[in-house]
Amino acid sequence: MHDADNVAIVANDGGLPTGTVLPQGVPGAGITLRDKVPQGHKLALVDIAAGTPVRRYNVSIGTAKADIPAGSWVHERLLAMPAARSLEGLPISTVAAPALPPLDGYTFQGYRNADGSVGTRNILGLTTTVQCVAGVVSIAVARIKAELLPLFPNVDDVVGLEHTYGCGVAIDAPDAVIPIRTLRNISRNPNFGNEVMVVSLGCEKLQPERLLPPGSFAIVDERVSGPDSVGAGPPQGDGGPLGGQRSTRSGERGGLDVVCLQADHHVGFMSMVDDIVQSARAHLERLNARRRETVPASELVVGVQCGGSDAFSGVTANPAVGFCADLLVRAGATVMFSENTEVRDGVDQLTSRAATPEVAEAIIRELGWYDRYLERGRVDRSANTTPGNKAGGLSNIVEKAMGSIIKSGTAPITGVLSPGEKLRDQGLTSGLVYAATPASDFICGTLQLAAGMNLHVFTTGRGTPYGLAECPVIKVATRSDLARRWHDLMDLNAGRIADGDATIEGMGWTLFRLMLDVAGGQKTWAEHWKLHNALVLFNPAPVT
Repeated sequence: MHDADNVAIVANDGGLPTGTVLPQGVPGAGITLRDKVPQGHKLALVDIAAGTPVRRYNVSIGTAKADIPAGSWVHERLLAMPAARSLEGLPISTVAAPALPPLDGYTFQGYRNADGSVGTRNILGLTTTVQCVAGVVSIAVARIKAELLPLFPNVDDVVGLEHTYGCGVAIDAPDAVIPIRTLRNISRNPNFGNEVMVVSLGCEKLQPERLLPPGSFAIVDERVSGPDSVGAGPPQGDGGPLGGQRSTRSGERGGLDVVCLQADHHVGFMSMVDDIVQSARAHLERLNARRRETVPASELVVGVQCGGSDAFSGVTANPAVGFCADLLVRAGATVMFSENTEVRDGVDQLTSRAATPEVAEAIIRELGWYDRYLERGRVDRSANTTPGNKAGGLSNIVEKAMGSIIKSGTAPITGVLSPGEKLRDQGLTSGLVYAATPASDFICGTLQLAAGMNLHVFTTGRGTPYGLAECPVIKVATRSDLARRWHDLMDLNAGRIADGDATIEGMGWTLFRLMLDVAGGQKTWAEHWKLHNALVLFNPAPVT
């Protein structure tokens, strides 16, 4: 990965056997392997003395616990992991922004929303206040899909926003703001077209008015000139805060359309289901009236993430995503990268790329908060790596982090989001943003949805069928072997870079064009198979 590295990874399918002599034209040419080295794992290019650094990406990923002769397999048991970089004395906004000329003329077919955002899908989302209603909502959604959705061909899907929060929690604890605003902002995701429908139990701590207080959905139609123009999507009502979100017969709830299961008029289970189905019809009618229109690529809000990572992640897929991220920034789009524990060991790379000292300080603040969160659980960032990561050649979190950060590209970091915050609420409408989230695939994806993501890119080396019902997910394989075996799950094979059949730049452009197609309606494999993972809210507050 760098001329100063003293290890390299084996790209060959199946690895290399003991006694292999490395050919000319590759790092370590002429070295004879002392061990069998699996694919993706490291071999020593030189003799590495005990106590000296093992370098990959020109970064010390650990120190040798014993002498490691050239040609040896370098695995996690031979490495002592270095301590995390201090959050003090970091370089602050020291890297000059690269010259990235504007990239004009690229468009996709999207859904313009009355609040100025753009959706890549046209979905009815049913917000839930508490896990107790999940079973009823699931049955109601199945009925809506079977009975109503065929009548509204311009609506892509109906999704119940189910979660495990809402009651049995310390809802007034300071950190409870995180799951509450996460759920609120997911309800405001661009792919839901500003339609808001809530299903409540009635006795839960997270009451509808607390989840979506007055003003949450004040809609000003930016498609109509004039500062006082109001929503041309949902019809305006009587001046209520949601301006057009009607109330069901379950009762007026601050302008919200709420179906409350404990309402007195619900007699029997099917009356609850019937009420939800009846309420959905008006929302479907409004969504169905919408049409895709040509919008600039600047309307993309892309979340990038990696999961089931291996040593190829930082060689093929993530560098290609990073190149594509630069293209998106040049086109005026918004790109989010995340995963606190997977950037922590490269914090100096982030703070040095911060567009302003204020952005750098926000990065430090978020990572410091997360350090303390981990300390409360008596763990640190080393708890991140999985057995699959290690089987794929990643010895520790330092090595994993170096390959993870690459997917952010080279653009300056122009903003930082705390967990559950929404980009537009923070005035972030373009550029590269660090969204501070846990590294868990499901929590990270959930928080990026809350931020306003309308398109997701997910790289994987070990393989995962990950998907989201709320947003299209483009999955990028790091290895050709995975892409061949999972040919109907992976949308793009970045392993061709390691094979020598493609370049990082070429793969980045291919991904950029694929993203425009998917944003315009082309289905991903996850959508084809209707694969999606549950929303997982990040709740650092106590459970009672």
